[in-house]
Amino acid sequence: MAKAPVLTPQAEDFPRWYQDLINKAELADNGPVRGTMVIRPYGYGLWERMQQEMDARIKDAGAQNAYFPLFIPQSYLTKEAEHVEGFAPELAVVTHGGGKELDEPIVVRPTSETIINDYFSKWVQSYRDLPLLINQWANVVRWEMRPRIFLRTSEFLWQEGHTAHATYEDAREYAARIHRDVYGDFMTNVLGIDVVLGRKTAKERFAGAINTLTLEGMMGDGKALQLGTSHELGTNFAKAFNTQYLSKEGKQELVWQTSWGVSTRMVGGLIMSHGDDNGLRVPPRLAAVQVVVMAIKGDEAVAKVRELGDQLKAAGIRVQVDDRIDTPFGRRAVDWELKGVPVRIEIGPRDLEAGTAMLARRIPGGKEPVQITALADLLPKVLEEDQAQLLRESRERRESRTSDVATIGEAAEAAIAGGWARIPWADLGPEGEAKLAEQAVSVRCLIAEDGSVPQADDAPGTLAIVARSY
Repeated sequence: MAKAPVLTPQAEDFPRWYQDLINKAELADNGPVRGTMVIRPYGYGLWERMQQEMDARIKDAGAQNAYFPLFIPQSYLTKEAEHVEGFAPELAVVTHGGGKELDEPIVVRPTSETIINDYFSKWVQSYRDLPLLINQWANVVRWEMRPRIFLRTSEFLWQEGHTAHATYEDAREYAARIHRDVYGDFMTNVLGIDVVLGRKTAKERFAGAINTLTLEGMMGDGKALQLGTSHELGTNFAKAFNTQYLSKEGKQELVWQTSWGVSTRMVGGLIMSHGDDNGLRVPPRLAAVQVVVMAIKGDEAVAKVRELGDQLKAAGIRVQVDDRIDTPFGRRAVDWELKGVPVRIEIGPRDLEAGTAMLARRIPGGKEPVQITALADLLPKVLEEDQAQLLRESRERRESRTSDVATIGEAAEAAIAGGWARIPWADLGPEGEAKLAEQAVSVRCLIAEDGSVPQADDAPGTLAIVARSY
């Protein structure tokens, strides 16, 4: 009788495979309140590495980290009508505290534009105070009706950037910089996901924004996942909160603003972009553990893997030593395979006699014996090759499953079949977008013919990317 697979095969049931992998790779569990999640240490390690890489890029863009309260007076959200209307169905509201009914209900942070603007209006007095570039790492609550771990949860972790500028042009360029140099660079060069950078349609914009820039990735089943957004807020919030500055000419002017964010949804994107029927595959530049050094059996092998682990750490490789010889080797190997650690180094008594180790590569697959003394020099090259392979596979999947179409029907057909469609926005338009929505198909973003981000929805040659999405 054939052995049952550890995971449900992707081709058989992709959503079930996703849930199986999260459970078997010990990434997360469902929380006690519907829609919440418990992120387990290995899953949180992935998020920590994402934080580190993102935080460095955000700071390179000039933003500084701060923290604002989780609780927001309900009256703040009502100051910007479009904003409160967009978030109203998702709000969690506190009406009692300390055993008493509150004088004013408190909203649990769904996003922080309102409370941050209240403080921006105090901090910004003059053009000398601009630009004001603030980021925070926090949790937010948006009541989710159809939760799925990492992808849609009622509470999730994220970073949210908020900035104030003297001019529209400065704000627009900064939103684009975050979109391109922070998010685009990270997702392409660290996550290994070939994201499309585009512009959201008016229907899909963030509530209260005048423009939303997005990054869309194609998952293993052909659906799209929005991995991050950067918004131009114009002066909408500045008007609501009276956020003004004294210009060089001595005039009171409204600030122009941006907000931008990515979340633990990226962990879900990582799983669905790179995972296979054997588990997760973690890009080496992201991996908290790039190499696991495993003792197969025997005290001498244990001593050697510990020694080798120290040598590889000294060489700048993120290493974990697995010397648990009281646990069967096969079980341990399957566990590391599920977790997607890029490289396993396996050492047993026979390997020690030959002065070799078995090098197992998770991303391309396969094993080969390697001289132990060569590993410190060889592994950085192997890790970079495997990083490049994941990005190449992601790009090839997106290109092979994206078709150019001429009609709304063809666009819907391509999306329903598990791919993406490109259609001229002039031929689709808001009416066609509404027709697609009736079939659970959406316009993920608008791009220019050369793949760049158009400056306006109706820019000549603008194409719509159409897909089903998470």
